[in-house]
Formats: sequence, structure tokens, C-alpha cells
Amino acid sequence: MKNVKEISIKDFTYELPTERIAAYPLAKRSDSKLLVYQNGNIADYHFYNLVNLLSANDLIIYNQSKVIPARLFFKTKAGHQIEVFCLEPFLPIEMNINLQSKSMVSWKCMIGKSNKWKQDEILMIELPQATLSARKKIQQDNTWIVEFTWNNNQITFAAIVEACGHIPLPPYLNRTDEASDKNTYQTVYAKEEGSVAAPTAGLHFDEPLIAELKNKGIDFCPVTLHVGAGTFLPVKADTMQQHQMHSERFEISMDALIKIKNTKGKKIVVGTTSLRTLESLYWIGQQLENNHDASQTEFIINQWQPYDAEANISSTKALENIINWLQKKQMTSVIGRTSLLILPGYEFKFADALITNFHQPNSTLLLLVSAFIGNGWQNIYNHALQHQYRFLSFGDSSLLFKS
Repeated sequence: MKNVKEISIKDFTYELPTERIAAYPLAKRSDSKLLVYQNGNIADYHFYNLVNLLSANDLIIYNQSKVIPARLFFKTKAGHQIEVFCLEPFLPIEMNINLQSKSMVSWKCMIGKSNKWKQDEILMIELPQATLSARKKIQQDNTWIVEFTWNNNQITFAAIVEACGHIPLPPYLNRTDEASDKNTYQTVYAKEEGSVAAPTAGLHFDEPLIAELKNKGIDFCPVTLHVGAGTFLPVKADTMQQHQMHSERFEISMDALIKIKNTKGKKIVVGTTSLRTLESLYWIGQQLENNHDASQTEFIINQWQPYDAEANISSTKALENIINWLQKKQMTSVIGRTSLLILPGYEFKFADALITNFHQPNSTLLLLVSAFIGNGWQNIYNHALQHQYRFLSFGDSSLLFKS
């Protein structure tokens, strides 16, 4: 097998007509089409058929992260509109603490027309209950640290952005956000605020379908990975060796770890974000195998770790290591940041099947799909294009069984 770092993104492209990109979701979430791929065979269903395609005792693992209205629009004194796109907390760095702050917070942000915003100028948004002020602080490559303050210490930052923020729709939708997007660009089980892009594979679930699945004896298990804007970035390097994978924060509870370890059926993973979270657990368990008394409270998984490190324990042992470590530390969840880059040749440790949408050409998400099912991704995408499937975030879905 070719060295994974020499993989060329040119081998993972296809022609995606603009009209095949779904600009809006269907009226009913579970009415979306569902392409099923198993043992090299392709079949067409609808997402509501999922209950008939899975078995009792299967476990559906999903990302419960919730999208925040992370795009803020200010006006300078000169009249220029400035977009501030909040990417991730800087101070306080912990997402929940930051969003619940009632005085001052700082965020790592992308700024549109940043050259029109003078360094010492304070920009403001007038709200019914408070005035939000923003100040540019430090530039870091293509991003800025922006400090936010507001003049009402009874209101959280989460309430502030809810009042004036806009849903960060993917740029390829090529439209402004609308009131309905606050609901439709959010999974029905979204709980933990912090994503700036939806874990879109989960958008197809609705409450009636979840009830049907549970009635059949299929269990659900939440994980949390706060999806960053990097998920939209195409690979621009010729080979993967030059590609810098974005980093995202994740958290999995002790209860979830135990449920994943003890499940008797298939592990059905909803979305690439859930899959990267799940696979990151293995590499944490491997770290702990080498150092059972690790002192850190947050684990870091870098993009090349699976390809540079030895994998010499089972997936069950990896989970046991994490559970034992949490018990020793008297902690209730494992926390970390992952830049895990899943490329063809990667050996998956947990997932038996993946629910995922149809992804952009030249993307790390397409590389992940190829890694999961082998060489069949071209057949799947050709079939989807020929059979009028809708693509990308608001598009249709697929259920891919691991090859």
C-alpha cells in the first residue's frame, strides 16, 4: 500500500453540478433518500426505512453538539459592515463556561473586511436588553482574537449570540440564513452548544423515527464533538503530507464509554464527526496503555498518530483503559482535541456502519468514506448522481457498511 502521506487528493474528486447541491432541506427530515452500500452492492431506500435495515441490540452513536448562531454583523463608524465569525472560545477556553459567562469573553474569530475595522475601534450591536461591544485584540494567521463585552450582567454570552447571531450556513449553499434555518440546520437531539457547523448526517432523524428505532430495541449513545469551520475546507495540497488537518474538541461520558464497550449488536455511527470521535478513543486508550498514570486532563490526538504509532491493543482494552483512568481520576468524562486524519488504509477499531451525507470533492470527508468502504466510493457517488440524490449538508443520506 502507498504511504498514506503520499496520497493525492486528485484521486478523490468528481464533478458535482451546482444544481445537485441541496440549498434547503425537505419538509420532513426522514423523507430523504438513503443509499445503502453493503458487500459491494448498492440499494435505494428512504431514511425512514432505517428501522427495517438495523437489528435489535444495535447501537446508534450520534454527535449531540448544537450549532450556535456564530456569525455576528457589526457596522463601523465609517459605515462598513463587518462580519465576525466566532470559531472557538479563547477565554474562558471551556465552551460551556464561555457561553454561560455574564461579563467578558474572547473568541478566536474570522473577520470579514478586517482591514476596514480600525485596531482601536470598538464595534457595537444594540439589543433590547444589552449593548454588545467587540474589540479586535490579536491577529493569529488568518484569524483574530476578539474580545466581547456587554452592559448587562444578568445575560449570558449564549443569550447574546442567540439574540443577534446568524446561523453559520456552509458557504457552498450560496445563500443567507433564514429564520427556519435555526431549526432545520440543527439535529433534533442537539444538546451541547458549541458547533459552528451542523453534524449533518443527523439531520435526517426525526422524533417518530427515533421512537420506532427504540421500540425495536435499538439503543442510542451520545458523544460530543464541536464541529469547526475547518470541516468545509477542501484539501489544497497535492499530497496529504502537506495538508494541515483542523482540530476539534470532543467529550465522551463514562456512561457512553461503558455502553459502547458492552454493546452486543452493530455499532452504527452517525456522521464523520462521531466516527472521528469514536476512533480517537482508541488512540487515547493506546496512550494510556503506555502510561496508565497519565496526569493530563485533556488528551491531544494529532493527525498522523494512527500512522506513526503502534496499535497493539484491542478496541475493548482501549475503552477499559480510559474507563479505569477516569475512575482513578474520579472524572465523569474524557475530554480532548482531535486532528485525526482518516485516510485509505486506516484500520477502523469500532464502527460497523456509517450514516453520512454525500460530501464535497477534494475533501477529507471523502477520504474518510473511501477508507471506510474501500475502493467503492466512485460507484456510490456515480449512482447517487445518476439517481437524483441531493448532495451536501441539506442533501440525502447513505448507510455504508464497513468493507
